[in-house]
Amino acid sequence: MAEIAASRPASTILLLRDGTQADGKGRGEIEVFMMVRHHQIEFNSGALVFPGGSVDAGDKEIVARSDLYSGGEGLGEADRGFRIAAIRETFEESGILLARSKATGAPVDASRAGEIADAHRVALNEHKVSFLNILADNDLQLALDTLVPYAHWITPEGMPKRFDTWFFLAAAPPDQLGAHDGRESTDSIWVSPREAVEGGESGRFKLPFPTTRNLIRLAKQGSVDAALDHARSLSIITVMPVMTKTETGRQLRIPREAGYDGEVFEVGALG
Repeated sequence: MAEIAASRPASTILLLRDGTQADGKGRGEIEVFMMVRHHQIEFNSGALVFPGGSVDAGDKEIVARSDLYSGGEGLGEADRGFRIAAIRETFEESGILLARSKATGAPVDASRAGEIADAHRVALNEHKVSFLNILADNDLQLALDTLVPYAHWITPEGMPKRFDTWFFLAAAPPDQLGAHDGRESTDSIWVSPREAVEGGESGRFKLPFPTTRNLIRLAKQGSVDAALDHARSLSIITVMPVMTKTETGRQLRIPREAGYDGEVFEVGALG
């Protein structure tokens, strides 16, 4: 029997904003920030995904520095680590920074976030500077309480690379529009969940299964506030799909109580 690969802790953020109608009058569909993974990336290459990645040793060092984050009251070390990793990965991949001034407690605005990204983002991605040092040198605290847990997925057993991933919702800071890094991701868009799902069905986008299911659930919400309120009301059920082969490809079974409008899903061939 083949040894089951261990799952690595990881986090991802669904950054949300309220869209506008085509005529510019009134609120349109909710929008989420997504990126296209570089085709040479080993995991989910070419896929349209939310920013995120693995929890690393540097995130655990920040956990031990309570002066570098706020809003972590009542959270265990592991939970703080997931949130710190989510904010770091989002900054690395998009330049969007969910943080506050240590001195004033005010959220970092778009201008300041841009300055910090211009000064440090490339070096951070190249591992020439630590996220901890960026926070300390700029008198910042990560805003852990801006993240609302939304889902918890673990890659099926039998896959060569497995992740234990927490999905969080967060309202995008005003005027922080985000931009892909050109390294791990090659494009980025603000897109309505409905349009993203339709793009996956038409072949315009390549969507991983968990991404699709969370987009479908998110599309039911009419505004950012409604989506955040809904997330706060959830009892999150861990989802580790059980995969079986069928004549047409693969079938995934997930807990019905997880809230994804079903239990058995035909997914075709998995890469």
